[in-house]
Amino acid sequence: MQYLHTMVRVADLDASLRFYCDLLGLKEVRRKENEKGRFTLVFLAAPEDEERSREQKAPEVELTYNWDPETYTGGRNFGHLAYRVDDIYALCQYLMDNGVTINRPPRDGHMAFVRSPDGISVELLQKGDALPAQEPWASMENTGSW
Repeated sequence: MQYLHTMVRVADLDASLRFYCDLLGLKEVRRKENEKGRFTLVFLAAPEDEERSREQKAPEVELTYNWDPETYTGGRNFGHLAYRVDDIYALCQYLMDNGVTINRPPRDGHMAFVRSPDGISVELLQKGDALPAQEPWASMENTGSW
């Protein structure tokens, strides 16, 4: 058995690509347009997995965009995506500076949660040991749910 990908349905492909690629730093590795089925599939990989993903040998996130409008609810029941990051404080600040709410701040220097434009929880985990606690994160309250 081999883990291949996680599929997430998205309502606005441009907003989702901005979140996953421009803000989180994932890379688009391939895209499939299906006119008959009226959908677009976009496969994303973490930068360290990008080359292996092009050969379909690394885990990916598959964004599924259905061309006909649909309402998606229950993002929380999906669970979450998780990514290891080099500097959790720097990434959280960057996300916040770009309008992303930090639902669970990295108070412990190790873990944070944010949500995609479609309400999918994304867990961010510090690579290696936790960073020393620092403000404003150490005293920041949770916002919403994750």
